[in-house]
Amino acid sequence: MRHTLEELLAGWITHQRWFAGKGRAITELAVEAATTLPLRGPAESFHSDVAGSCGTTDRRRPPTDDRVTVRHLVITVRQDARTDRYQLLIGFRPELPQRLKHVAIGETPDGHAYDAVHDAEVTGLLLSGIASGADIGGLRFRHMPGIEIDTALRSLVLGAEQSNTSLVFGDAYICKLFRKIVPGVNPELEVVSALAERGSPNIAKPYGWIETDIGGENTTLAFTQEFLPTASDGWALALTSVRDLYGSLPGTTAAEAGGDFAAESTRLGMATAHLHKELAAAFTTSTVEAPEVKRMVEGFRRRLEAAISEVPGLAEHAGVAHEAFDRLADTGRPITVQRVHGDYHLGQVMRTPGEWVVLDFEGEPGQPLQERRALDSPLRDVAGMLRSFDYAARHLLADHPEAKELEPLAAEWAQRNRAAFIAGYSAGGGRIHGDDAVLLRALELSKAAYEVVYEARNRPSWLPIPLAAFSHDLS
Repeated sequence: MRHTLEELLAGWITHQRWFAGKGRAITELAVEAATTLPLRGPAESFHSDVAGSCGTTDRRRPPTDDRVTVRHLVITVRQDARTDRYQLLIGFRPELPQRLKHVAIGETPDGHAYDAVHDAEVTGLLLSGIASGADIGGLRFRHMPGIEIDTALRSLVLGAEQSNTSLVFGDAYICKLFRKIVPGVNPELEVVSALAERGSPNIAKPYGWIETDIGGENTTLAFTQEFLPTASDGWALALTSVRDLYGSLPGTTAAEAGGDFAAESTRLGMATAHLHKELAAAFTTSTVEAPEVKRMVEGFRRRLEAAISEVPGLAEHAGVAHEAFDRLADTGRPITVQRVHGDYHLGQVMRTPGEWVVLDFEGEPGQPLQERRALDSPLRDVAGMLRSFDYAARHLLADHPEAKELEPLAAEWAQRNRAAFIAGYSAGGGRIHGDDAVLLRALELSKAAYEVVYEARNRPSWLPIPLAAFSHDLS
């Protein structure tokens, strides 16, 4: 039985990792915009209105079946009073080859529909469009000035992402498709482009992007950057260090273990301080005056009380948090704010042979775009990284038979690397002295209260990790 594409998508989308409306029934799904993308012909067949196109020759290999079509869709999904937009790349074939059976959507009057981001025979059109500066229907493909793009590279979908889909082309480019679309320029494109103009060594080189107009606003659909095939993920490096410590001989300290991470934590702190200085230079800065700081503290208190109402066990730690909040409210001094990363942790940084590189400047995907672009204290990023060190040290202890014996080592590793990161941040020009330390402590405990709720909902065995934040000092 054949169904309309909308009917098939309504059933299919609820099973996708990037779908934000899981657990709620879909009341309506509609196609807001549909653009058929060209699969054949040289790059010159793309109509370009962009001066200075790099003129890269299109060396894509077209699909073996000339009856294949690909459509770019913007759909709206209504779930009761909530409506969200999503971006899809849907392919249609008379028959699906075995390699695409796992991404089948269903049979339509136009053929078998499937998620075409997994089809390396057709995804090259994204690179070709960016390379040529194409305009296709309502879609605009753009590239950075003076760059060259190899359009012959085949793509592979990265499987770890939750809210977006990224395609890696060869070992050269990574193209992130923002699945849930919010009208406006995505902060990642905005921030990375600005930092690239300043020659920042702490970002992956930007190559281009895809955009369209939604609700009268220029809206980012995808962003392509340099892929870093020889870089190591910060979270993975930290876990290697923790495992090395846990496997060491009895009596071995974190400083003595072969996989000591402290030197890298120091370098990461310095890179973070440099990044914050570049962000302050590239964008505007402002000041939050003392009365507004007090209102910010009241927001911390409300979120803490909401967390306690959901996780009553947090109540015994509330005094520690309120004391930190009181100290911040009593400082009576303004706070300097600027553009920040907004979702900073070990999983957002990569160690290349020469430097730490920071990824994913889009902020918390679930937050409104205005909040993700808002100015904030750079110490919010610092607090996020400090929480990440705690998680790296302790999450392996969840359900571990020797957790009690290993806990002192976890605490030592976390404190050592937290202190090293802060030392590096200070050495790089970041300030964490006096009232700065008071603000940092309040930000970290507010973050920990959020984590308590998250773990209670999703990973109850991890609850001890954020709860431990209420017992240790800043350093």
